[in-house]
Amino acid sequence: MSINKALTEIKRATAEIIDFERVEKLVTAYYNEGKEYTIKLGLDPTSADVHLGHTVVLQKLATFQKFGANIQLIIGDFTATIGDPTGKSETRKILSKEQIEQNAKTYQEQIFKVLDPAKTEVFYNSQWLDELGTRGLTALTMNYNVARMLERDDFENRYKSQTPISISEFLYPLFQGYDSVALKSDIEIGGTDQKFNMHMGRHLQRAYGVGKEQAIVMVPIIEGLDGVQKMSKSLKNYIGVTDAPNEMFAKIMSISDELMWRYYELLSSKSLEDIEKLKSGVSNGTLHPKMVKEELAVEIVTRYHSEDDGKSALEAFNKQFKQNQIPDDIAEYKVEEGIWICKALVECGIEPSTSQSRRDIKQGAVRIDQEKVSDEQLKLESGEYVLQVGKRKFAKVKVG
Repeated sequence: MSINKALTEIKRATAEIIDFERVEKLVTAYYNEGKEYTIKLGLDPTSADVHLGHTVVLQKLATFQKFGANIQLIIGDFTATIGDPTGKSETRKILSKEQIEQNAKTYQEQIFKVLDPAKTEVFYNSQWLDELGTRGLTALTMNYNVARMLERDDFENRYKSQTPISISEFLYPLFQGYDSVALKSDIEIGGTDQKFNMHMGRHLQRAYGVGKEQAIVMVPIIEGLDGVQKMSKSLKNYIGVTDAPNEMFAKIMSISDELMWRYYELLSSKSLEDIEKLKSGVSNGTLHPKMVKEELAVEIVTRYHSEDDGKSALEAFNKQFKQNQIPDDIAEYKVEEGIWICKALVECGIEPSTSQSRRDIKQGAVRIDQEKVSDEQLKLESGEYVLQVGKRKFAKVKVG
């Protein structure tokens, strides 16, 4: 692949690149001289849950690895005890060391399903931040002033609303920036919400005389299943990398045809040329969008599970949705006799609320034993039923 094509792949699906000239020089030096470079990603293991939204940056790192990059993967075991204040309206709760270690283990298990371990070095930022000491910490804080820190949107909003901001939260961007000093990173990568923190790395590399200022690569925040809100567990619009193969496959198949191309761009390992061929095929009618979406679903399931799981998930999907058969492995629940149908749907976890249940019944999306429900006041008598919402939400319920 030529340098220009490599740079095109690198720029693919990025929101912003600061100092692209530096990125270009690094890639060119790799092609012409075989000289490798480093790109840093910091992760605070504040949760054990990893979803596809988190993997957008990993896909970009995998691209960089093809073009000469060695990844500096920083597990923020030190900074996780503070919690990144980015986008937060209040101070985060402090995690225990045991929680952080367990979450870090989960992160690494998932990360190496995308990244090449041979080109990835894992660091824990407690290695250098613990050693700073009081004198080093004081020196670090002298590199930035409070007024500049308060220019950051989340801090400014909290300050104006008189919401408490702890001093430790002011330290967080400084610590993240110091990671770049300690590792002398060539590039740092992160979501658009990390722009302030990544700029801090450039600033501190200059202040500490590292001899370089890292370039910054920002990737967009991916939309969830609804195609509107960002992918989030709290919004229940996410695809977890630990979701069961069939569930993961079905979720991907539920996205709109328009959102499918966004997922291809941000999540697929296919080249831009291959994706363009798929788009052309759909546009001229030689490829059905559903078949193209199935190809994406198989790719993602295979990545996080196995090739056999990808094939099995496709077969199960076709069996369930093409032949309208009820899946074999659905959850079972017990409820009281005479329970209101809307309440039963919520208790079985296939509806978020009784009001949503009502709306779905009115729209003909709710079935009992594959028969549409039209009475939103229905009470379930003693017996066993299969409840269904839409094409992919099922629950077995034993009443009484």
